[in-house]
Amino acid sequence: MTQRKVVRVTNKGDQEALKLHQDTLPSPESYEVLVRIKAASLNYRDIALLEGNYPASTKPNVVPLSDGAGEVVAVGKDVARVKVGDRVAVSCTMHWVGGPYMSEYQAQSVGFRIDGMLAEYGLFHENALVHLPAYLSYIEAASLPCAAVTAWTSLNMATPLQPGQTILIQGTGGVSLFALQFAKIVGARVFAITSSDEKAETLRKLGAESVVNYSTHPEWDREILALADGKGVDKVLDIAGEKTIVKSAASTRIGGVISLIGFASGFGGGLPPIDILSRSLTVMGSTIGSRTNFEDMLRAMAVHHVRPIIDRVYPFAEYNEGYKRIKSGNHIGKVVIDLA
Repeated sequence: MTQRKVVRVTNKGDQEALKLHQDTLPSPESYEVLVRIKAASLNYRDIALLEGNYPASTKPNVVPLSDGAGEVVAVGKDVARVKVGDRVAVSCTMHWVGGPYMSEYQAQSVGFRIDGMLAEYGLFHENALVHLPAYLSYIEAASLPCAAVTAWTSLNMATPLQPGQTILIQGTGGVSLFALQFAKIVGARVFAITSSDEKAETLRKLGAESVVNYSTHPEWDREILALADGKGVDKVLDIAGEKTIVKSAASTRIGGVISLIGFASGFGGGLPPIDILSRSLTVMGSTIGSRTNFEDMLRAMAVHHVRPIIDRVYPFAEYNEGYKRIKSGNHIGKVVIDLA
């Protein structure tokens, strides 16, 4: 085979910007690895990129999607970390192996500044690759790089999550559900907010201790505060940004941590400094996580056989439907594109 099918974002602004192409199959050079991509998954930020709302510069005609998994089919000179036949996923930031996030990593974002996973084959530096546990399928593994790693690192920001601590998750997207699963394996308590009674019931079945429907309880922060003995939760994973950040702060205990993960409701929010000062809050922005974070998470998942919650799987030919499903907000868990 000398060619590959690949989707590129040819013009931001609408769904028609996604175009299927036939490209020449790339050959790996030094330290590069050619991966036969078996599955890829979507995140809200992929919608933001498509609509021209992503708050960072991106590569023209980029291959989208940071999340995917596949099989190594060729390696370049000097590659030492993987071999042909290995099952791998790709870390979202190409050369962020460990340590704190640094400014130079901004140019290494897979699916935004570097061609991503919505293609039959992808070429990646070996630094970005992680080996997959045998129990996970490619469909399951494809759901992990952004959402699961974000949940894992966010729960352990500032201090690692401890047994008996409380967390608040928002909604039923990938990050929130992974956070629920990870919290349960360390013995933490999970509170949640969501938009419907149906989703609330799903969250309870997955292990959430209490769920507040914010459609019927718009002052949901008061409900969460009461559930947390009037003191507030230890950690909040704020997904929506503008419409939730003030109430997230009000739901957090004195000395607690807010991990700001998303911007689904906008970039504003107006969190007053006094809210941070009076509660001595730590507010931290998520940068997903390093390859080391990814590998630590995979080891924990393997010990407990944690399986990702998959909402729907679409064939490659229906990748547009996957985008529509994410944009609808009706998904529960991850939306995956099957490229096998």
